[in-house]
Amino acid sequence: MYAALDIGGTKIAGALIDDSGRILVRARRPTPADGPAAALMSAVTAVVDELAQDPRWEALTCLGIASAGPVDAAAGTVSPVNIPAWRSFPLADEVRSHPRLPAAIAPVLIGDAVAMASAEHWLGAAKGVANALCMVVSTGVGGGLILNGALHPGPTGNAGHIGHISVDLDGAPCPCGARGCVEVMAGGPAIARHALDAGWSPPPGVPPSAAAVAVAAHAGDPRALAAYERAAQALAAGIAATASLVELELVVIGGGVAQAGEILLAPLRRQLPRYATLDFTRDLRVTASRLALDAGLIGAAGAAARGARCPAGEAARGQGRSHLTGRQRHARQTPHRPGS
Repeated sequence: MYAALDIGGTKIAGALIDDSGRILVRARRPTPADGPAAALMSAVTAVVDELAQDPRWEALTCLGIASAGPVDAAAGTVSPVNIPAWRSFPLADEVRSHPRLPAAIAPVLIGDAVAMASAEHWLGAAKGVANALCMVVSTGVGGGLILNGALHPGPTGNAGHIGHISVDLDGAPCPCGARGCVEVMAGGPAIARHALDAGWSPPPGVPPSAAAVAVAAHAGDPRALAAYERAAQALAAGIAATASLVELELVVIGGGVAQAGEILLAPLRRQLPRYATLDFTRDLRVTASRLALDAGLIGAAGAAARGARCPAGEAARGQGRSHLTGRQRHARQTPHRPGS
């Protein structure tokens, strides 16, 4: 029995998950993203409290945490760009101090997009793929890499953080300190802001969110469609840059904004050839997450199940499983274990 937490800019989700990746029970609270650190931690504690009320909690063997980044997986700290009160916040230690968590269980921290990559490689759209970029497009934009058939989180757990590639050198300031980042152009707030600036407005009583813009886009509103087109262009530029660096076969798109489906994916596929122009970056496949909004939870559970104290150590073990190249592994369709 695995426990998992998935912490983002709009929600804090939790689950109990079995060893096949099946979610058995859920808990959820809104993220008080603009509140103080203690209020944020109180919301996390409330999710753990709710999970611990389930009788299956007594069979718990490990707990994984996926968080918006950057994270420091080895230190157990988080500094999410879209959660200002948490800077080098000792999230893993705070969760470990919960009175219902067995003393023998040390929480395993992983970035939310790296968790998504872990989950999609284990059970989802990237299963059997040697080289993939898995992206969370939500309040923020993050990414995780599968390279040569193994999860590649990097030394601190932040490799693949595509949301903070600059795609407009003179663009709007990003909370990270740079300008024109993918996130500041393609995240949910950016989509809503662009649509509002173009004259779109949500129906009475509906907040101006990316989800509301998606509804308008599905209805054919040109201002809403243009907002998603702009976001897709920024994503395409960032994806093409990543593919040029590491060579990819597949891009998997998930997260809350990605629930817009083809409203986002169709313009992304159309824009990608404008930026992925080199021979080895062409014909890159783009698909929706198979695990949708559950990928962070499943990936966090998978990372914890592998018993890694930090994802970098897990990546090293995964790459050491075989001398075969990623494409040879793909051809042989080697089975994937949690967090592999």
